[in-house]
Amino acid sequence: MSHPWLAQRTAEFDASGIRKVFDLATKMTNPINLSIGQPDFAVPDAMKRAAIEAIQNDKNGYSVTQGIPQLREALQTRIDNEYGHDDRRVLITSGTSGALVTAILTMVDPGDEVIFFDPYFVMYPALVRMVGGKCVMLDTYPDFRIDPDKVAAAITPKTKLILLNSPANPTGVVAQQDEVEALAKLAAEHNIALLSDEIYREFCYDSPLVSPTQWNDQTIVVDGFSKSYGVTGWRLGWMHGPAALIDKITMLQQYTFVCAPHPLQWGAIAALETDMTHQVNQYRERRDLIVSGLRAAGYEVAPAGGAFYVFPKVPDGRGTGTEFVTRAIEHELLVIPGDNFSERDTHFRISYAATVETIERGLEVLRQLA
Repeated sequence: MSHPWLAQRTAEFDASGIRKVFDLATKMTNPINLSIGQPDFAVPDAMKRAAIEAIQNDKNGYSVTQGIPQLREALQTRIDNEYGHDDRRVLITSGTSGALVTAILTMVDPGDEVIFFDPYFVMYPALVRMVGGKCVMLDTYPDFRIDPDKVAAAITPKTKLILLNSPANPTGVVAQQDEVEALAKLAAEHNIALLSDEIYREFCYDSPLVSPTQWNDQTIVVDGFSKSYGVTGWRLGWMHGPAALIDKITMLQQYTFVCAPHPLQWGAIAALETDMTHQVNQYRERRDLIVSGLRAAGYEVAPAGGAFYVFPKVPDGRGTGTEFVTRAIEHELLVIPGDNFSERDTHFRISYAATVETIERGLEVLRQLA
């Protein structure tokens, strides 16, 4: 439904298909929910205790916009040790989404071109279009690998930003070192901003994450606590990048989100002392279970080295991704059609942030549908 008071920018987006499936799940009695990218493990007790203690000790007002010094300094030490960049600064944000919103608002003017890879995280095209930017989507089917030559060919005088997401949502693919290094050097050579969305950094199952920051000291990195520690509702993210840019993003945060939730920032300090190896190992096993199960049932699945998603192709003769997902929902299986993340509608996304029992129930339905 339209309304005469709506700004034109609101025409650029609709309720995401993920949210629609999420709403549908609340109305079903026993759904097989493999749709939502939300960890199913409990929040570590140390984080809960630290957040509760902060609330009880009346740390409930605003924090400084850039985040409490104790958390910022701990993260600053971590990135200084990893990269050794003199000019790299940290900002605590209101979720990773808050980091993306303020970064795009800070860097992209109307008419600027933003390069990112198809399939993509659902927010990317919506955010770029909301600020008047132009989306330049580079197709990566069928293996979802980055081709630096394609990126080079897509660069124009209007190119302002390249967005990289690795490990990737929705595919689970982790970019390889040669791809990341070439992308980083290309951005530096053309003086184009490079934003690396590393929210799934901890969920790399076969080899550690390779960040473009190693080869390009101007890279802006977006990270967060939501996925790694199961605190999606806490809305705690962080980012780091060149000081002048982070300073301006901090000013923009002051006029939008104000600050990240204050008492929960104290919980995040405890997160930095918490070992999540056990949970990551569990997700590696679930990745193996779902990939092998899908392939045994005849589905085409690209290697998924990280995050907690796989992006199978709809079997030949089984219609579009949307049609396939509609049939899955009739069997109480909730997955997301690929056109939520892509200009194509040939695949669907599965989240294996779910119990082994739920995954096995899902695989049984998918075997029937294949």
